[in-house]
Amino acid sequence: MKPLARPLLALILATLAQAVAAPKPNIVYILADDLGYGDVQCLNPERGKIPTPHMDKVAAEGMTFTDAHTTSSVCTPTRYSIMTGRYNWRTKLQKSVLNGYGETLIAADRLTVPGFLKENGYTTAMIGKWHLGLDIATIDGKKASPKNGLKGKKGKGAFPPAELSNIDWKGTIKGGPVDLGFDSWFGIPASLDFPPYVWIRDRNWVGEGTHAKAFHRDGPASEDFEAIEVLDKLTDETVKFITDYKSEKPFFIYMPLPSPHTPIVPTKKWQGKSGIGEYADFVMQTDDVVGQVVKALDDRGLSENTIVIVTSDNGCSPRGDFKNLESHGHFASAQYRGAKADIWEGGHRVPFLVKWPKVIKAGSVSDELTCQIDLMATCAELVGEDLPQNAGEDSESILPVFKGEEPDFSRKGIIHHSVSGHFAYREGKYKLILAYGSGGWMSPNEAAAKKQGLPKAQLYDLESDPGEKKNLYKSNAETAERLLAQLTEYVNAGSSVEGKKSSNDVEDIKLWKSEK
Repeated sequence: MKPLARPLLALILATLAQAVAAPKPNIVYILADDLGYGDVQCLNPERGKIPTPHMDKVAAEGMTFTDAHTTSSVCTPTRYSIMTGRYNWRTKLQKSVLNGYGETLIAADRLTVPGFLKENGYTTAMIGKWHLGLDIATIDGKKASPKNGLKGKKGKGAFPPAELSNIDWKGTIKGGPVDLGFDSWFGIPASLDFPPYVWIRDRNWVGEGTHAKAFHRDGPASEDFEAIEVLDKLTDETVKFITDYKSEKPFFIYMPLPSPHTPIVPTKKWQGKSGIGEYADFVMQTDDVVGQVVKALDDRGLSENTIVIVTSDNGCSPRGDFKNLESHGHFASAQYRGAKADIWEGGHRVPFLVKWPKVIKAGSVSDELTCQIDLMATCAELVGEDLPQNAGEDSESILPVFKGEEPDFSRKGIIHHSVSGHFAYREGKYKLILAYGSGGWMSPNEAAAKKQGLPKAQLYDLESDPGEKKNLYKSNAETAERLLAQLTEYVNAGSSVEGKKSSNDVEDIKLWKSEK
């Protein structure tokens, strides 16, 4: 064999040296549930009254994104997009969310963020709420579901498992996190108010649903499952993972929390802490979770080269009791209109705080229009690998933003989606909404807006009107038509990123949901 030419040998050695000198960063992605943009003190200093010192510290030591969004104003669809880098409405789920018995939404052959990172040398762990569907083994071979008459059984003690649901509690769970790229999972199937209320580790139930309990919705639960204990148990599991981690591989931890979503159940330690009410107490406990995770990283000496991302799956829910919060001077959506489920900014503009001391300048702020869907492409650039053509169809890398540089986005804007499937499209300072009203739960909803004779669509200049109060749809028809044309193109193309070729899972996606 001939010896390698000197230039080639030098290149190989330089590449190896660079790899040794620049180890891949760990990634910790903390996803709160129903945490409003205005619930984080540093994002809402004048109208935010809930102390969030740990999230504020992440912002102070890292970067604050002021214009970051979810793809949907509700849970399941947002999580789909985070995991896949693809818009949720490209799937069969065109509105609303899955319940705790829902079937797997992510196709088995679809590349996910954890799957991609695993292929590139990461240990991948999920600790928390899934809410993307599972293929649950049952005793009768039918779809998993509760038994009829369950409500009458609530609070009456233990029952044979078969009386509460058709789930085979000793069966193997498929189609979940460990089949979609994660090495491990400890958590719950869906939101903390969706049964079944039984812990899962990897592919197995931890216990059996032998008791009827209700944390808003009735369902089978294991005897020891209590909603008030869930957040602490997930935190302990995450801290333990970090503390005990011995591998030389970098790790990716996805930590989707069940808080401050309903049931609003702060532990005794946090009850009354805020002086504002239970929701604010629960936000404070959620903030403390961030602090405990960051401390675990600090204690292991891992913080310098760990990317910590703190964000939320949508805006604050009306169940947080806006009337009470606002009576104390707290506005959960800050200066923005709407809340969870809505197509207005309060539904999908969320906290997005990133700390990475090795790269991100402390105290930096980005006003770049970004979306949680960008995690996939960001990870690809981070590890120096290209994504396949059929993966991350709507994802763009925000790694340059972390470095204080301009991102090279090929897409022109991002698409929003409400609980009822109403679309909006944002490009630059303009936002086009294809709905009469909120497209969600806040007033006026679609029926009320129609009765009021409001236009069938809305156009806002968010630079001059962040509260979405002045509808320009009729007065600026040219801009509205231009944005509609771009939205239509992105929806029909199966991708919003240049060079990607794909297709939607369903045909004829309906853009105008409120038309007769």
